[in-house]
Amino acid sequence: MSDNERPQKPRTPQEKIQSELPASMRWMRRIKKTFSFFFTLSILMLIALAGLLVYLRSQTLPVTKMMQTSQMYDVHGELIDTFYSGQNRQVVPLSDISPYLIHATLSVEDQHFYEHFGVDLKAVARAAIVNVQAMAKVQGAGTITQQLARNLYLNHDRTWTRKIKETMYAVQMEMQMSKDDILADYLNQIYYGHSTYGIETASELFFGKHAKDLTLAESALIAGVPKGPRYYSPYYDLQNSLDRQKVVLQLMVNSGYITQSAADAAATEKLNILPLAKKKPSAAPYFRDYVRTIATETLGISEEQFDEGGIRIYTTLDKNAQHIAEEAVTKQLADKPELQASLVAVDPRSGEIKAMVGGRDYAENQFNRALSNKRQPGSSFKPFVYMVALQNGFTPATLVKSEPTVFTYDDGRQQYTPRNFNDQYTNANIDMRQAISKSDNIYAVHTVLAVGPDKVIDLAHKLGVVSPMKPLPSLALGAFPVSPLEMASAFGAIANQGIHRDPIAILRIEDAVGKVLYEARPKEEQVIPPAVAYVMTNLMESVFEEGGTGNRVASTIKRPIAGKTGTTDTDAWMVGFTPELATAVWVGYDKDRDISATESHLASPIFADFTEQTLEAIPPKLFPIPDGVTNVYIDPVSGKLSNEDCPNAQLESFIAGTEPTTYCTGKPAGTAGDTPPKGTGKTDNGSWWNDLKRWWNE
Repeated sequence: MSDNERPQKPRTPQEKIQSELPASMRWMRRIKKTFSFFFTLSILMLIALAGLLVYLRSQTLPVTKMMQTSQMYDVHGELIDTFYSGQNRQVVPLSDISPYLIHATLSVEDQHFYEHFGVDLKAVARAAIVNVQAMAKVQGAGTITQQLARNLYLNHDRTWTRKIKETMYAVQMEMQMSKDDILADYLNQIYYGHSTYGIETASELFFGKHAKDLTLAESALIAGVPKGPRYYSPYYDLQNSLDRQKVVLQLMVNSGYITQSAADAAATEKLNILPLAKKKPSAAPYFRDYVRTIATETLGISEEQFDEGGIRIYTTLDKNAQHIAEEAVTKQLADKPELQASLVAVDPRSGEIKAMVGGRDYAENQFNRALSNKRQPGSSFKPFVYMVALQNGFTPATLVKSEPTVFTYDDGRQQYTPRNFNDQYTNANIDMRQAISKSDNIYAVHTVLAVGPDKVIDLAHKLGVVSPMKPLPSLALGAFPVSPLEMASAFGAIANQGIHRDPIAILRIEDAVGKVLYEARPKEEQVIPPAVAYVMTNLMESVFEEGGTGNRVASTIKRPIAGKTGTTDTDAWMVGFTPELATAVWVGYDKDRDISATESHLASPIFADFTEQTLEAIPPKLFPIPDGVTNVYIDPVSGKLSNEDCPNAQLESFIAGTEPTTYCTGKPAGTAGDTPPKGTGKTDNGSWWNDLKRWWNE
């Protein structure tokens, strides 16, 4: 049976009606069905889209962190160094960005930024048409919000998956952030080439100014760079950069931000683009490392926050003083290639570290000798012994015979035989002033055994010397290593009338938004009576007078100064102070190697050059005389009050109540030791500073 003969399937009534309808009506019915389908589909899609938006609205954005450059400043607010890990960035609010730059960026990157919801549909359609016509992707449609989402949360892979995620994040950001916040984050996040991120850092890189101060011409040039930093950066190709600037200016005209005449004027403006310089070495590399150690190991600042958190570290360093210190060390070590040196200076009134040199060349060796407690201070330790003695029965007039001596200790079971430098002894009685100025070891050991080494150690600890020491006779001669920082801090207390302040390097740390994370509150303690500190200071001034161990640099110093030298086989020290500055200088070799006689004299000129140049602008100041100090003329031979019959009388300072009460001869003086004996021809050991001091305090 043929196909035509097969029985036909009976039609339904509806099909019969449809077949009997005119063709036009059948066509209308199909259109209605199609419309109904697409309408229902649209409703479902809108419901799904609404659900998606509600979902996105309810979800928090991925946790992200914008890495920022941290900065360290000196006490005057001058930049010492910057810290960043891969991304050099400084975050600023939108209010601190030039409106020209904002408008330039919007014109070239996203003209409808304030109109779309994260995705610019018009731009997408326009880009699609252009790309189809060109049969290639020649135009993109990414908004500022999409670019920010990609930079914060995604990679730059050219995949549909990444693009979909980027769009979703962009919409989510638009729902959860204001437009201004998105724009600010974008301008702080975007890459401008040369390891520079964010508009503030880029502005400083190209023009050496803050982003808020950019001109129209400068803004147009910078805004054109992110499209291709290696192509449009003025450091790679200035002409490309200027051509791109003109494009940006014209887009600003088209967007209505500026007039054509303003654009033409900006295009012809000569720009002062800074030369691209390598990152300068830190002004104080040893101090910088010291600050990092304190911040991360003591104050709880993490390494990540230090390098990437955009923190601001305000320190005590004075860059001018630091430069002088480095120059002084370099000058004195110029022809000594292996000799090392360190210097630490603190303000005795506050404990603030003003300069720190840890070695002659940081690039060659980063070991900070200013903090190393591996060096014997030698005779520079003696003032601690004598301050204990002044509180335990000794006075500046106490006499001890300077001669070769064998000392016994430990209840007679041990012996100790110190020697003076070059075996030089007066073989006569000397007082404390002579012992200090000439650095007599016999006097020092006699004193430490008389007052007890334990008391000396206790005082040294109170003055900030935390290095371990033992109660042995050699303690008086500085046999136990200390650090230059410890010595500078301890001598600072003497300069500060006995008040010790812990040395500080950091004044304040702020986070990226200005919140104070740390603020210094240094401890202070009156560890020496003011009268004792002054008498010790007065005695140490003689170190720089004729016959003193620091006399060779006396001509360099034009102000009252006190100090003490120290020399061992391997170390040379000069530690001293003025009312404003306490400084410790060490010179020696890193390895166990003796220093020569010539090298042992280098610490003093470093100290003198640094002190005088640093305080050059500050008028000389006398050490203030506190209550409890008595000045009388004594006979240095007998240690008694002087009268007309005693030659070479000198004015000496005593703790009130400890001054001598008898005269050098049986004949009483007309005035009890407070005026120079007639015909002596000199007073005060020939020191005009002491004459000025008496005049000042009358």
